[in-house]
Amino acid sequence: MQKEYWLLPIGALALLTFFVLLQIPIRRLYAGIIGKVIADDFKFGESKNVPQWVSIANRNYMNLLEIPLLFYLICLIQYLTGSNDSLNFQLAWIYVGLRTIHSSIHLTYNNVIHRLIIFATSNLILFGIWVNYFRKFLEITFWG
Repeated sequence: MQKEYWLLPIGALALLTFFVLLQIPIRRLYAGIIGKVIADDFKFGESKNVPQWVSIANRNYMNLLEIPLLFYLICLIQYLTGSNDSLNFQLAWIYVGLRTIHSSIHLTYNNVIHRLIIFATSNLILFGIWVNYFRKFLEITFWG
């Protein structure tokens, strides 16, 4: 496996993040057009007047900037070290898929239980990627 392939799941998750970022002004502008908000509702963040379907996009965006940083980091580490670990590569794509599903749930029907299951599973997958990477790293470094 070429090390450059590690950049693909990074790019896919970044693309999802930009898509969600785009939802913020779209939803805010639409809410303004239909008279649900005014500009001052966003003067200090989001006031209580902002409908949930508008503010949820901002929350999902922030969510994509939190723990996914650990995903970007482990993928970059594997890219820089030339890792050809197919298991971690597959897990990376599963992680991206789960985060896409999580965002889809969050931005549409927003069932908390469904979201929690997907979110928790994605975090376990990410933890597994880190554990597998360091297990292999220790094997190579200390036990030959």
